[in-house]
Amino acid sequence: MLQLRIHGPNQASLDEIPAPEPGPADAVLQVRACGICGSDLGYLKLGGVAGPSPEPMPLGHEFSAVIDRVGRDVRKFRPGMRVVVNPITGGNNIGNGGDAGAFSREVLVRNVDSEGILFPIPDELPFDRAALAEPLGVGLQAINRADLSPGDKVVVFGAGPIGLMALAGLRYRGFDDVVIVDLSDHRLKIAEQLGAAMTLNPARDDVWGRSRELHGCTMFLDFIPTNATNAYIEASGAPSVIPEIVAQAGPGARVSVVALHREPRPVDFTMVLAKQLTLAGSMAYPDDYGEVVAMLSEVDLSTVITHRFPLDAIDEALDVARDANRAGKVIVEP
Repeated sequence: MLQLRIHGPNQASLDEIPAPEPGPADAVLQVRACGICGSDLGYLKLGGVAGPSPEPMPLGHEFSAVIDRVGRDVRKFRPGMRVVVNPITGGNNIGNGGDAGAFSREVLVRNVDSEGILFPIPDELPFDRAALAEPLGVGLQAINRADLSPGDKVVVFGAGPIGLMALAGLRYRGFDDVVIVDLSDHRLKIAEQLGAAMTLNPARDDVWGRSRELHGCTMFLDFIPTNATNAYIEASGAPSVIPEIVAQAGPGARVSVVALHREPRPVDFTMVLAKQLTLAGSMAYPDDYGEVVAMLSEVDLSTVITHRFPLDAIDEALDVARDANRAGKVIVEP
């Protein structure tokens, strides 16, 4: 079968490899839809997870599938079941430095009877929407790390797929006054469709002044006006965002950092201390991955999906995914 693999920085190809066979505790899945993640583009640029690796690295971890065959010891799952996958559990690490990737016709998943790896999906949930499970899980975990209370006001920086999933998750959980910030008007239009109360483009909008109009003002040290936003989700990766949040946020605000910042950035920790801000990193998924499947079943997030490609058009798909002015979530359908 063909599988997309990285061979070096900005070098990837569809390679012919043997079709996988399951071990006693494993399953082989037929991939029906796989999203292109920002991490995939980063891995491709670097030539691997953190740089070139000794062996070609398979890509693809945001996927939905049908179980094709299982090992003799598998009891919970059977061929024909429709599933989504937590790609980093059970010793798999699919598409994230492991030896399997979902930009292929089939993918091997190990130890499938272990808790938290495979999750059945309902028949009425389309495979392309089901493939949003992984980025939605990342977005929900970013919300969890922001430690929100009912009625909190939130600003999301970045309207890429993760920021949009965080926005959708906030709306699903009942948060109304959500502001989202991005340089792409195309992505901001998607955010409006997902229920953002305010969309701001920093190329022309006063982000802090406009968000203060919606969220209100609170005083720091009794005489310095700051934004009354309760929490910020940093999903942009832009170098200036975290320092700006620290400077503009009000006392007690929380910051959930889900974007990957590959270079160190200066932070004014005097202001972090004086304002008693909370900076929380957010990695991977909630403990309850079942909430992800439940939300996908209840909320139609197809507006996030802007492009679909067959596997043999993967180069074009990657090019589109790199263009924030064209793409939301790009789906590959092997």
